[in-house]
Formats: sequence, C-alpha cells, structure tokens
Amino acid sequence: MKVEVVPHDPTWRVKFEDESKLVAQALGTNVIAIHHIGSTAIPHIYAKPIIDMLVEVKDIAKVDEQNSAMAALGYEAMGEFGLPGRRFYRKHDATGKRTHHVHTFENFSGLQRHLAFRDYMIAHPEDANRYSELKRKLAKQYPDDINGYVDGKDGFIKDMEKRALEWKRSQNICNM
Repeated sequence: MKVEVVPHDPTWRVKFEDESKLVAQALGTNVIAIHHIGSTAIPHIYAKPIIDMLVEVKDIAKVDEQNSAMAALGYEAMGEFGLPGRRFYRKHDATGKRTHHVHTFENFSGLQRHLAFRDYMIAHPEDANRYSELKRKLAKQYPDDINGYVDGKDGFIKDMEKRALEWKRSQNICNM
C-alpha cells in the first residue's frame, strides 16, 4: 500500500457526515453512535485521505447480519481484522483507492481513547502540528511501507493518548 499524506481537506467532515448516515441506515437500530476519528477529523493537519468512522453498537454479533447491507454501500467486510471484538469494513472508489474505514465495536473501552486523542489534538494545535510533521516525514521515509509508517507513529501516538486522557479527565473534573 502506497503511503500518501495530504493537506487537510475541509470536505472530509461533510464526507464523514454523509457516509455516516448511510452506514447508520445499513447497520440499523443496533447503532448507538458514529464518531469521526483519525487524522481526517483533526483540522489543519496532513492525513491519509481515508475517512475513519468508529461505530458503537449494542450487539457486535448483529453487525455480521448486516454485511450485505454494507456491501451494497461498497464496503468489504474484513471481520475482526486483527482486533478481537471489532468488525472492520473498508471501502474503495471506482479507481480502487481506499476512501473509508468503519471500525465497529460493542462497549468499546478504547472509544474514550480515540475520542480523547481527537479532541486533544483539536484543542492543542501545536501538538497536532507536530503530529502532522511526523506523518509527512514518515510518509517520505516509508513511501511504500505502511508498516514502517505506522510503527514510526506509534511512540508519538501513545504519548499523545496518555496526555489526551489526562487532559480529558481534567476537563471532566472542571465541568462537574
């Protein structure tokens, strides 16, 4: 897989909103919430141009029953795809370029981690810019090695997730 990061595209938010309505319809009443996650959800930073959606559901087993509805939207069902308890879908455009990922979980404990990371990056543009620069550097360093790219981000992401969760906890304490 070619590693490509591009400048933020303001249409990503609209693409998420439009696609999330279709996904919600396909997955039906099992859906609790759909969240825009990943770098396309963070304004002003470089990102791989793939919209990531985190779908929280009541019953993960019922998601499998909707694979044909997801296929009708152009999604390929990937099963757990390396993460127990997840159902993962990916979508490509007519040229074969990946456009969307759907990560579906039931009672996902990592939900707060993903949302805290996104919200922290939005609230802390200096850290978001550092992340953006790291992604650009790694994309140049590993243009044809997605694993090298992902591994290169790992330490930074773990550090930011820790900061983000602490920040989120402090926000919740202040809002009580």
